[in-house]
This record gives sequence, structure tokens and C-alpha cells, in this order.
Amino acid sequence: MPQEFHDQLISFMPKMRVWALALTRNRAAADDLTQDVATKALVARDCFIPGTNFSAWVHRIMINHFISSVRSKREFTDTENMPEVPVAAAHEDRTALRELGWALERLPPDQREALFMIVLQEKSYEDAAEQTGCAIGTLKSRVHRARLQLRAYLMGDETKMAA
Repeated sequence: MPQEFHDQLISFMPKMRVWALALTRNRAAADDLTQDVATKALVARDCFIPGTNFSAWVHRIMINHFISSVRSKREFTDTENMPEVPVAAAHEDRTALRELGWALERLPPDQREALFMIVLQEKSYEDAAEQTGCAIGTLKSRVHRARLQLRAYLMGDETKMAA
């Protein structure tokens, strides 16, 4: 049995190299993988049941070894070596939303309506102008002035008033 197993493994080596090359896409790595799998197969020869599919048995060893080697080569970073990434606190988000709501409420109603239609509802200027009954140019001016006024409010310049 041992000599028969060795002969079968040796005759199977070219097919193993083809599989390894398909997995690694690198001739040197494929040769290393083939050698590792042949060694594992020799060590585990007592686990092989004669009369079963030798090809499938060796192929499974190769796939498992390849997956294990890929997993072991992954780069892991411990938390001490991670770069500092600033993350806004949840209360800061709530504060920013509250300030935005306050600034939106201070806008004149026609500017607020134009801004909502164009920015939030994503309507075209044509559709929004038709819905409000004003000219497209007027609507564009309202949106522009609303944006300028919001920016001023949020930057702390409460004295600026949009016309």
C-alpha cells in the first residue's frame, strides 16, 4: 500500500501543479503549494481510504492549505497601532441639526419653500416654478438667497438678512 500511494502521488504531481498555478497565479508560489500539499498528503496517507477518489482527496487538501495560507498572511492591526480618526459625537450631530432647524425657520417663507422644493424634494426648477407660480429666475434667486442666508446663520453672522 505505501508504495502504491507514493506512485499515485508522484503521477498526480503535474495535475497538482496545474491546480496550484490556477490558485496562486504565480509559478514559484504554485511550486511551493504543490510541495506543501504533497508533504501533507504523505503525512496524512493513513487517512486516505483506498478505492476512493484520490484526486478529490488531494484537491481538498490543496484547497484547505491554500485558504489557510491566505488567511495567515492577512494583515491584522491591533488597536494600539490604528490611526486616530475623528468621529463626531452623537450630541454634536443633534446640536447641528437643531441649529439647522433654527436657521431654516428664520428664512422668509418663500425662500424656505423654494429651498425645500429644489434641495430636499429634488424637483427641477421648471416643476418648482410651475408649482409655485413664479418665474424660474425668481425661484433660482430665492434658492440662492436662502443658501446664502443659511450659511450666514450657521457661521454665526445673524445680522445678515437676505432680501
